[in-house]
Amino acid sequence: MSTRHLAVIILAAGQGTRMKSVRPKVLHEVAGQAMLQHVINGVAPLKPERIVVLMGPGQEDVRTLAEQNGCEVVVQHDRLGTGHAARVGLSVLAEMTAEGAQADVMVAIGDSPLIRPDTYAALCDQRGREVLSFLCFRPQDPARYGRVRLDAADQAVGITEFADASEHERKIDLCNGGVFLCDGPKLYGLLANLSNDNAQGEYYLTDIVADAWRRGWGARVVEASEDEMLGINARPELARAEAIMQDRLRTAAMLSGVTLIDPATTWLSTDTQWGRDVVVEPAVWIGAGVSIADGARIRAYSHLEETHVGADAVVGPYARLRPGTRLAAGVKVGNFVETKNATVAEGAKVNHLSYIGDATVGAEANIGAGTITCNYDGFFKYQTKIGAGAFIGSNTALVAPVCIGAGALIGAGSVVTQDVAENDLTAVRGTLINRPDGASRFRARRRAQKEREQKG
Repeated sequence: MSTRHLAVIILAAGQGTRMKSVRPKVLHEVAGQAMLQHVINGVAPLKPERIVVLMGPGQEDVRTLAEQNGCEVVVQHDRLGTGHAARVGLSVLAEMTAEGAQADVMVAIGDSPLIRPDTYAALCDQRGREVLSFLCFRPQDPARYGRVRLDAADQAVGITEFADASEHERKIDLCNGGVFLCDGPKLYGLLANLSNDNAQGEYYLTDIVADAWRRGWGARVVEASEDEMLGINARPELARAEAIMQDRLRTAAMLSGVTLIDPATTWLSTDTQWGRDVVVEPAVWIGAGVSIADGARIRAYSHLEETHVGADAVVGPYARLRPGTRLAAGVKVGNFVETKNATVAEGAKVNHLSYIGDATVGAEANIGAGTITCNYDGFFKYQTKIGAGAFIGSNTALVAPVCIGAGALIGAGSVVTQDVAENDLTAVRGTLINRPDGASRFRARRRAQKEREQKG
């Protein structure tokens, strides 16, 4: 890889009108992460000194994401083509594009989230031998991609946009991938020389290839896969990118020691952290911020986000673990259980039909079916604390703020509104009323009432 200084310009100013969305196109997500974030992560291993994100007017959410990643932001007020966009991005890199500067500039695309870090690195390796290098690919259907023209020595002679291509050029199967790497000072000169004399009336970044060839500067291509070069313009392409990324994530998880019983129905996020010997059953959705330790089992139809699952824990089936859930080793969270902002200590069990929110559950505690921590009064959230070894009977409502002491036993059907001390036995129930044969008398009265009403 080149040891020269490196700056990256990410073109992210597109309005994305074909997405039919108020959200900037580059903020639409693939595997739980914005497309722009994928691109930033892809170039980050190159250790660029500066990353400049080109955004459109008013796209403040793009600015926020870029600045959170330590990137600089430049606004492109006029959308006059990719060449003009690169000029605007280059305008803040004066010291890296001055004559004699030992710096390279990469122009990347904010709506191409599938390019791997190794591919960006290969572009830098190729640039080490030439003035200019760029990504290309051979799609099954070249469609409307720009065609890359090579000479007998495989030097790039130029790129012809589809709208300007002849019938002969449209038969070329090598297509432009849109990512360029160039000697910084030379790129400055190439961009300054661009013309908008073409079918679209735009300044094409691709024209720098022919200009470099005319000047006798080397230009080489780096071929990538069609999947990597997928650009997102509309939601069908976004869905295709999601499918490609999911396949990558599933394969990586299995190679790291995770068993996915039905990979095709397991949905993952880019930041999932796996232990070894984890088993994931079919139809599981894992959102952002999830870590799953060694030996855990996620049973079918469960949904996890911003959650830690401890070693040998069992989740589901049909469990929902919401943000802030932390399960220690050996915990069991069973079917139709929902947790949120809850810490469940080692060996505790919440086996079925319960809601545990804004709560801590002590080690080896047992939470009976239908238990609810009543954590919200319509205005504020309150904490429930359940001590180690406590037993909460079925169909119990714990009205927070409330503390159940270690070893306490709460009788089934209780509504607990006060703290319970360690090892206390507490049951809250109304008086049982029983009237022998009362049901028969009740039905007889109702039948007679109905007959009277029918007779008028």
